[in-house]
Amino acid sequence: MHEQSTPTSASRISLTTYIRWRTGLPLGAKGSLSAMLKRAFGANSLAGFWRYWNPIFGYGLARYIEAPLRRIGPRWLAIMLTFIICGAIHDAVTMLVRGSGASLFTLWFGIISLGIVVSEQIKFNFNNLNWRWRAVWHLIYLGLCLLFTLTIQAVFGLP
Repeated sequence: MHEQSTPTSASRISLTTYIRWRTGLPLGAKGSLSAMLKRAFGANSLAGFWRYWNPIFGYGLARYIEAPLRRIGPRWLAIMLTFIICGAIHDAVTMLVRGSGASLFTLWFGIISLGIVVSEQIKFNFNNLNWRWRAVWHLIYLGLCLLFTLTIQAVFGLP
């Protein structure tokens, strides 16, 4: 599967164009969820997974968080801060629902982003693997990052 990165002109394309670009289907089309899952888990890199995951939310993050951050700092920092901000948004929703503190997503997404930045730097990819093995490795990566996050939370007593 050929992967496309987020366009540098993300702020100049519409949400509907972005959704079609990421899923191959129009916004709200039947089969959008399965198309997103197939493309995300079949991505040839850790960063590629997130290019396809939740394209509606990804559009907002690319346009309103990552693009402005890339204008003022290095790409790796923009990626990491975008993931951390995304995690903080998820934690804020969790706190509203639970009525208590939450740090799971902020920490987890920060750890995920560290792996993405490092894997891009060393040009690590899954080009030689078929879809199933790519999916397995993406699940293993997410699971290991979550396990590391839970360990850090337990050790430091974080909510």
